[in-house]
Amino acid sequence: MHNGTRVVDHLIKAVSALGVRHVFGVDGANIEDLYDAAFDHRQLVTAVVAKHEFSAATMADGYARSTSGLGVVCATSGGGAVNLVAGLAESFASRVPVLALIGQPPTNLEGKGAFQDSSGQAGAFDAVRLFSPISRYCARVDSPADLPVHLDRAVRAAYGGGPAMLLLPKDIQQADLVAPPFSPPGREYRRDLAALWRVLDAVRAARSTGKVVIIAGDQVARDDARAELARLVGVLEAAVAVAPDAKDVYHHGDPGFCGISGSMGHPELADALRGAALCLLVGTRMPVTARAGLDEALGAVPLASIGAEPPYLTAAHAHSTDLTRTLDELNSELAGATVHSIAQPPRLRAVREPVLTPIEVPYSDGPGLRYRDVVDTINAELPSGADVFADAGNTGAAVVHHLRLPRDGRFTVALGMGGMGYAFGAGIGSAFARHRRPDGGIRRTFVIAGDGAFFMHGMEIHTALEHRLPITFVVFNNNAHAMCITREQIYYGDRYSFNRFQPAHPGAGMAAMFPELCTHSPTTLRELAAALRHCIGRQGPSFVSIDCDPDEVPPFTPFLSVPRR
Repeated sequence: MHNGTRVVDHLIKAVSALGVRHVFGVDGANIEDLYDAAFDHRQLVTAVVAKHEFSAATMADGYARSTSGLGVVCATSGGGAVNLVAGLAESFASRVPVLALIGQPPTNLEGKGAFQDSSGQAGAFDAVRLFSPISRYCARVDSPADLPVHLDRAVRAAYGGGPAMLLLPKDIQQADLVAPPFSPPGREYRRDLAALWRVLDAVRAARSTGKVVIIAGDQVARDDARAELARLVGVLEAAVAVAPDAKDVYHHGDPGFCGISGSMGHPELADALRGAALCLLVGTRMPVTARAGLDEALGAVPLASIGAEPPYLTAAHAHSTDLTRTLDELNSELAGATVHSIAQPPRLRAVREPVLTPIEVPYSDGPGLRYRDVVDTINAELPSGADVFADAGNTGAAVVHHLRLPRDGRFTVALGMGGMGYAFGAGIGSAFARHRRPDGGIRRTFVIAGDGAFFMHGMEIHTALEHRLPITFVVFNNNAHAMCITREQIYYGDRYSFNRFQPAHPGAGMAAMFPELCTHSPTTLRELAAALRHCIGRQGPSFVSIDCDPDEVPPFTPFLSVPRR
C-alpha cells in the first residue's frame, strides 16, 4: 500500500485540476502505477483502456477537440510508446492540445539492457529524440522533484497548440513527491495588435467598396469561437465558407453560407470570391485540401488572415492564439462599441437553407449504394445536436461534401495526417466528453468510415461497448482501399490493383463477435433509413455496414480534373 503522495498521485490530481475527467491509454508494466493512482482517485478521473495506443491517442485528440480543452493519453514503454506516434502526429499537425504520459523502464536499468529501454544509452533508441519533432514539449523526468516544473511547462506548451510529452521512468512514478497541489496555468493570450489593426483597416476598406468573403478554419472550433464568428459574419454581412475540417464552425443554414472550400468544396465559393473586395481567412492556414481548385479565384482578391499560424498563401496576417477574444475585439471595433457592449450576436434574418451545387461525379453502376444517396439518407436521420467523426478517404470526401450537420453538432475529419482509423478512437473520446446534453438528454455520436479504416482500428468498437457509449458506427464497405483504387485508375492506367480486398461482411462479423451490439447491414436506402432510426432509438453503441462500389469516384476535385491515362 502507499500513502497517496506518489508522483502518479500528483499527476492524476493535476489532470483533474485541469478539468479533464477521462484519460485514455493501454496499460503495461511501466505505466501501471498511473492506472493504480487512477483507481485510487476514480472519483476524480476515469481511466479508459483502449485496444491500441494509436486509438488511445486519437481518443485524447477527439476529447480535446470536442471540449476545446486538453486531452490526456498514457502508454507504457517500447512498442506501446511507439504506437502513439501516428496519433500524436495528427494532434501536432492539427494543433490539438494533448498531454502524453509515457512510462519508461526504471532509471537504474537505463543503458543496461532493460526491456523496452528507450533512454538513448548504450545503443538503445532515444524516446526524447523520437517524440520531440511531433511535440511542443518533450522531457524525461529524471527525479521526482523535477516533475512540477516539467508538468507546468508541458501543459503551457500543449495549450499553445499540440502534444506535450512527459517520459516517466517507473521508479520516478512510484517515488514520493513533496509539492504543493498543481495549479493549472491559464492559457496565454497573445496577438499581434499592430497587425490586427492592419487587418481591421483592410476589412473596413473592403466593406466600404464591396463584399467580404470569410473562409473559416478549424482554429475556430479549437478556440470555441463559433458565436464570435457568427457575429462577425452578421456585422460584415459577409459570405462565409468553411475549410473541410471545419464544417461545424458555421451552420449551413445560416445567412451567407457558400459551402466548403477546396478539394471537396462547392463552386459557390469561387463565385463569391470573384466579386469580393477582400477574402478574410479566420483560423485556417489554407492547406492544399482547403484551397484546391481556388488558386485563380484566391489570386485575384486581396487576402487577410487572423490565426495562430500564417496561411500558406501570401496575406496580411495577424497572429492570435485565441480567436474568441480576438474576434470579440474585432467585432467591437467594427460595430463601433466597447468590448462588453455586444452581449449577443446580431439577430440574423431568417433565410432559406442554401442549396449548394454538388460536384458532379462520373456515373457509377457498380454494386451497392452510391455515396451521395447514403449521405443524404444519413442527413435525413441525424438527430439534433449529433456529433460526426469522419475518416479520410473516399468516404470522408463524400461526407465532407454532402453532409448537413445538425445545429450544435460537432464535426471532425483528421486532415493533418489523414491517418486511417482515426475516427473510431476520436469519436469515442468525444462521446465520453459530450454524450450528456445540457438539457439532461443523451447526445449521439456518429463515426463514419470506410472498411479499410475499420480493418485498421475498428476493434475500438469493443471499448464503446464496454462503456455503453451512445455512438453509431457507419462503415461504407467496398472491400477495398477505394481512394487508392481511384488513384490507380486515374494516374496509372487502371492496369492493376493492389487495393481490392477479398470480400468481407463487417456487419455479420460484428454481430457474431458482439451479440449484444445492435448491428445492421441494409441493402437499400429504405432499409438504411430504418436501421439508422433503430440505432438512434436504442441506448449504447450500434453498427451499420453499407455495401458500396469500390470504383465510384468521390466528390474530390483532384480526381475529376485529371484525364485518365
